[in-house]
Amino acid sequence: MTGSKSPQTVRNIVIVVLALWSVISLIIIVVWATSPDMKSASQCRAELQEVREKLEGAKVVWTKDKAALEEIVLEARDAQSRQRDEIQRLLLRLAATNASLDECRQETVVLRGNVTVLEQRIELHRETEANLTAHIALQQDHIEVLQQNLTQAFHQTQSCLSLNVAAESQMQAAQSQTKACQSSKQYLEKQLLKCKVVDQQASDQQTAGNGGAPHAGVPALLLLLLCTGLRLIT
Repeated sequence: MTGSKSPQTVRNIVIVVLALWSVISLIIIVVWATSPDMKSASQCRAELQEVREKLEGAKVVWTKDKAALEEIVLEARDAQSRQRDEIQRLLLRLAATNASLDECRQETVVLRGNVTVLEQRIELHRETEANLTAHIALQQDHIEVLQQNLTQAFHQTQSCLSLNVAAESQMQAAQSQTKACQSSKQYLEKQLLKCKVVDQQASDQQTAGNGGAPHAGVPALLLLLLCTGLRLIT
């Protein structure tokens, strides 16, 4: 807008200057013509011709200046039109930029909200991780206790197995001793039965032969003592 006003102002100033110069020239001519010390007619004609030539030259210059000024004005108008088009394009770009800026602001608000949500989730995950860490620590302590109990149970099982093996060995030894005792008992019962038979026979012989020789009852007496000993043992 400033570029378009400057050529118009310059043109107006030049036109005003040329008009003033023309008026001043005419005033000078009139003053010279009415001056008391009148000059000769030829001299006045010469001066008037000179003034006319100068006026014609001024008109030519003014015409050239006017054409130049009009060309400048046209160029200024073209420049103004181009500037208007450029301003229109810049306004369109500015509108697009403002729209993009609004979208960016909205996206920024959304992203800030997402960041806040993510921060809250991170805090929840941290709390969950801390709780899980504490729970894992408790589980590890419980596992250690269970491992200790398992170790103790294993040792107790080994001890019980050892005691079971020892008990089985003792039971087998007791069974062997029982069998030996039963065999000894059967043998002693057989011997006791024999002793009873011998004792009965000795009693019968003693009853039947009280009148016999005294040395005949000695073996029977020894056998009777043996049987008595066997009874005491059983």
